[in-house]
Amino acid sequence: MPPPDKTAEKSDRQSLLANLRQTHEAKRPRPVVSTGRSKSQSGSFDFSRHPAYSEVRVAKAAGQTLGVQSPFFRVAEAVRTTEAKFDGKWVRNFSSYDYLSLNLTEQVQGQAKQAIENWGISATASRLVGGERTVHVELEKRLAHFVGTESALAMVSGHATNMALVSTLLGPGDLVLVDTLAHNSIYEGIRASGAAHSTFPHNDFAWADQYLSTARSRYKNVLIVIEGLYSMDGDAPDLAKFIEVKRRHDTWLMVDEAHSVGVLGATGRGICEEQQVDPSDVEIIMGTLSKAFCSCGGFIAGSAALVDLMRYRAPGFVYSVGLSMPNAATAMASVDAIENAPERVQELRRLCQFFKTTAEELALDTGPSQGYAVCPIIIGDSLKAVWISNKLLEAGFNVLPIITPAVPNKSARLRFFLNYGHDEDMIRAVLTETAVLRERSKTMSLQEMAGG
Repeated sequence: MPPPDKTAEKSDRQSLLANLRQTHEAKRPRPVVSTGRSKSQSGSFDFSRHPAYSEVRVAKAAGQTLGVQSPFFRVAEAVRTTEAKFDGKWVRNFSSYDYLSLNLTEQVQGQAKQAIENWGISATASRLVGGERTVHVELEKRLAHFVGTESALAMVSGHATNMALVSTLLGPGDLVLVDTLAHNSIYEGIRASGAAHSTFPHNDFAWADQYLSTARSRYKNVLIVIEGLYSMDGDAPDLAKFIEVKRRHDTWLMVDEAHSVGVLGATGRGICEEQQVDPSDVEIIMGTLSKAFCSCGGFIAGSAALVDLMRYRAPGFVYSVGLSMPNAATAMASVDAIENAPERVQELRRLCQFFKTTAEELALDTGPSQGYAVCPIIIGDSLKAVWISNKLLEAGFNVLPIITPAVPNKSARLRFFLNYGHDEDMIRAVLTETAVLRERSKTMSLQEMAGG
């Protein structure tokens, strides 16, 4: 056998490397040609000239012009259960998602500390390529068992969970039929997916049914999206009716349980338990870890096939680092705490009903709220809602307003998040003060509000 031709081998390698370089160069982004837009003194683009920044400027200027301090991005210096400290003053806090008041309990904090000792802070890699940890696997088993599904998958962001789910499962030629009050993350997922979408009037299953009667045949896959508990109005859909609709038209149904898991149902398992619906009748259950589970992140629960599809195909999971160790352990400890002490869920329900009843006695408008953990007090005018929020803070209560454009014009409200750690005295006190301020605001001019 003749010796190998090393000269030919070298030539082949050089040719291969040249081809690789050529391919790489073809894929490299080309320099952006200058558009002549304004630059800052440093030579970089001045983002205060970005079209979207004008909206930010207007929003800031409106409050400054009227002399009303913005209630948003208030900086808390410390927290303790249902209290927060602002500018050195402790106030009662009604703006916390910690519905079951588990965040500062020894059980939850202890599990987080233990996880740090065992694993450190970070998962150190995406779970696909080296960041998978036993705490992730165990958390997902607990979540699936808790909500009553075959499997679950935890992700690092609740918002990104919804975006990843919708954009992974649907694409051009598909349709998302979504409640008009659904969370922004659903709409962002629709935009990323390229699927068509249509909104239906809030909780109107009959409208969705009628629409699909004529539109269903035009699409390959259809997803109906509703929430278990709506975060602006504090109301819930008729889940059984939506299940009937999805069966009749051969669609998938997704329930976003961000605010309902830990709140609805006798043991906090969400809207399926609350309305006595088999979870297997819902294709996709989504939840967050940042509300009743007092952690951070989101999860998808459903069939094993759905979860495997997301595990291997969802960019928001595949290309993201795994959930941090203390966050995973905290969520798992919270699931355990709720299972071991369902009386927290029941006491929260009692306090929520007390809030709604007391508000109505004081002639405060709670809108469509059904008396769960989220309860609005409708004010109407956005500026008045901001003024009342600021005056409540002075009186010792942290309650944030929701104003236009987050809600329709003339629907501005104060949004109360009720926690297990609140009590009747706190609730009665804040509602009484709100009622007084609401009456004062009816006869005040903008100038008077600006003057305090």
